[in-house]
Amino acid sequence: MNKKQILTDRLLILQYRKGNTSVLPTLVERYHKTFCEKAYWVVKDREAAKDIAQESWITIIGKLHSLNNVDSFKSWASKIVYNKAIDRVNIINKENNINVAKYVEYNNEYDEDERKLILESLLIAIQKLPSGKQDIIRLFYKEEYSIIEISKFLNVPVGTVKSRLFKAREKLKEILKK
Repeated sequence: MNKKQILTDRLLILQYRKGNTSVLPTLVERYHKTFCEKAYWVVKDREAAKDIAQESWITIIGKLHSLNNVDSFKSWASKIVYNKAIDRVNIINKENNINVAKYVEYNNEYDEDERKLILESLLIAIQKLPSGKQDIIRLFYKEEYSIIEISKFLNVPVGTVKSRLFKAREKLKEILKK
């Protein structure tokens, strides 16, 4: 984003804070597509992504007065979209527990009791991870994003993604050993 657009965002937000609600459509027009794309990266469902972007706008507009650094609007708002998308996926995962259950269910080397124990242990261990570690595990294993895709999505270097994934795996191993 160039300096002119940041200034424009800044002015739009400051005008909104002064009571000029007519500037909101400009912000929405500028970022709605980007927010839909961000949500789609997480949920892999276009309609759900549009819903998440809409829900995010409600939150963004409601919290716009509390944004401390108006120059960070895009990253701040993107984080709201990302968190809402993660929440949606977590709800779906809690309802289904599909991926872990499928592996344990169809792996023939375990009997029924062992499968249940493994599934329960793994799900409990994943839920004990801090949310950031849960997110990186989910993006890599459940959503099957590459490290490069995760890097672009989270806007962090590839090395950071690798490090976070390694640390999440190590923490998961530690939890499972206990």
